[in-house]
Amino acid sequence: MMRSGGYWKLMLLVMVWIGVVAEVQGVFSGEPDGLIRSPEPDWPQWRGPCRDAVCDEKGLLQSWPEGGPKLLWKIGGLGRGWSSPIVVGQTIYITGDIEDDLVIFALDVRDGSVRWRAKNGQAWKGSYPGCRAACTYSEGHLYHLNAHGRLACLEAKTGREVWAVNILDRFQAQNITWAISECVLVEGQRVWVTPGGPKVLMAALDKKSGQTLLTTPPLANDPTSHSSPILFRYGGRRLIAQCSASYGFGIDADTGQLLWKVPLRNQFLTNVSTPIFAQGAVYYVTPYAELGRLYRLAPTAEGIRAEHLWTHPLDTVTGSGVWVDGVLYSAGYRKHKWWFAVDWQTGKTLSEMRDFTTGAALYADGRLYIFDEQAQVGLVKPGPDRMEIVGRFRLLDQRVRDAWAHPVLCHGRLFLRYHDQLWCYDVKQPSP
Repeated sequence: MMRSGGYWKLMLLVMVWIGVVAEVQGVFSGEPDGLIRSPEPDWPQWRGPCRDAVCDEKGLLQSWPEGGPKLLWKIGGLGRGWSSPIVVGQTIYITGDIEDDLVIFALDVRDGSVRWRAKNGQAWKGSYPGCRAACTYSEGHLYHLNAHGRLACLEAKTGREVWAVNILDRFQAQNITWAISECVLVEGQRVWVTPGGPKVLMAALDKKSGQTLLTTPPLANDPTSHSSPILFRYGGRRLIAQCSASYGFGIDADTGQLLWKVPLRNQFLTNVSTPIFAQGAVYYVTPYAELGRLYRLAPTAEGIRAEHLWTHPLDTVTGSGVWVDGVLYSAGYRKHKWWFAVDWQTGKTLSEMRDFTTGAALYADGRLYIFDEQAQVGLVKPGPDRMEIVGRFRLLDQRVRDAWAHPVLCHGRLFLRYHDQLWCYDVKQPSP
């Protein structure tokens, strides 16, 4: 039966409205929403390919024997510091402060032997002496920002320096109390840094020359802090989420435009944990003050609005967190110095685990790999109402309270760093 003209007009309006909404949300942009993966192989940057501490390898041990998995090798001589390794192909890149220098090492993944070593400026000898940031790998080059703001580009095969610039000097910014710790983000032909201060909030440099390509205007003269940025796609835009000393914020990765800011300030001006993005929302956390907060991102005509959804008493500092299947796994620091599983949609605590203290984790093949600040290592099976320990060991005989490097898993090998030393464990399931 023929339908009325009014009906078809109404249906046309509905279809147009759906099309507009879909376009705003990026459905027709050709790319889905979500974290943007590095085009490089393996574990090429801070917290892995997507900067989310998730490894997609399979065939890993589902439990560990008493004493932990098999140790393949252990090396020393890396210097003092908390930077995590990155792994590309058969090479590990890691940094350490040795006497007066920040040293970048290239190690053979098979036995830890040194392939080359190079310097990137001075060591940090202020409060909490030691190196901070991990390297970032892109198209045969390494990018590293030292504690004094010296950003260097090196040939990954040889360690030869291609260019270097001090971002604090260039953008008239000041260093912070516990020194710059940012693991720089490379996207396309640009290297993103967060100088903060009176001139810029963030800046994109040409990765081949170090020349400034793009800047974000300053955010109320706010200094930088210790966090590292993430890159993701949402609402038809490529976005960067990052922290300054007083704010969690987001910018447009193509224009540098500041799109949102949310309060994230404590009395020490320290925002350390990397933001987390999933399902259209960004999670920021700072100790002592705002604590763990989730914000839903809402596209608007002017840009993007961040709407506060919930606050959780997590007061994470160095460990950040891991998002897996709608659940955030993270540890507190001062008030709740143990591990939580938190529902991403509601902020409700699903389970708690007090067997490990505050620390960092990664997720792979159905398991969490926890490395806490006392150098305890745990393999944990996450479930709907509990976190079950299926393996654990202590990395060091002596008790420590500053094992702050994040764990890394690549090619079935688990890498753990404590200052001068790096351990490599085999966590692959044995062949049939």
